[in-house]
Amino acid sequence: MEKGLEEKTGKTLSHWVDIVKKQKLEKHGQIISFLKSEHGFTHGFPNFVAHKARKSDAGSQNADELLTAQYSKGKEHLKPIYDKILSHVLVFGNDIEVAPKKANVSLRRKRQFALIQPTTKSRVDLGIKLNEAELTDRLETSGPFGSMCTNRVQLTDVSQVDSELIEWIKTAYEQAG
Repeated sequence: MEKGLEEKTGKTLSHWVDIVKKQKLEKHGQIISFLKSEHGFTHGFPNFVAHKARKSDAGSQNADELLTAQYSKGKEHLKPIYDKILSHVLVFGNDIEVAPKKANVSLRRKRQFALIQPTTKSRVDLGIKLNEAELTDRLETSGPFGSMCTNRVQLTDVSQVDSELIEWIKTAYEQAG
């Protein structure tokens, strides 16, 4: 996003953040409106600049802090599910991007192929982006993930990270290449 901003506007992210700070705009919507009206931005870039200027994006925290926050407040026992999924996924190839956000972790190749999200104190939802997968009692429709993923698997125990689950994730990884 940052590279695209510079290519599109000819100016760096820090330049735009400085402009916003000089305007003394604090609210997200105000920043977006200002950049659209005064600088001709479309929605994506001013939203990005607003998050960076306000330090409200996931990038303002490091990956460890984001993961710690996701698996806190009674969800600590779910972290081994995440760890086991990741340990299997990372052997698929060296082109995997692990992108922690505030509520989940996105796994990407050329595009996102999976999303790991602790949803309650008793469950981790694994979203998978599969082309034409046959639904089973475990492999559901995407549910709350909407178009980010095509399918969801609800996990309550590390033993559920089995060969069937890993195969679904590997298929999604291959389709994302």
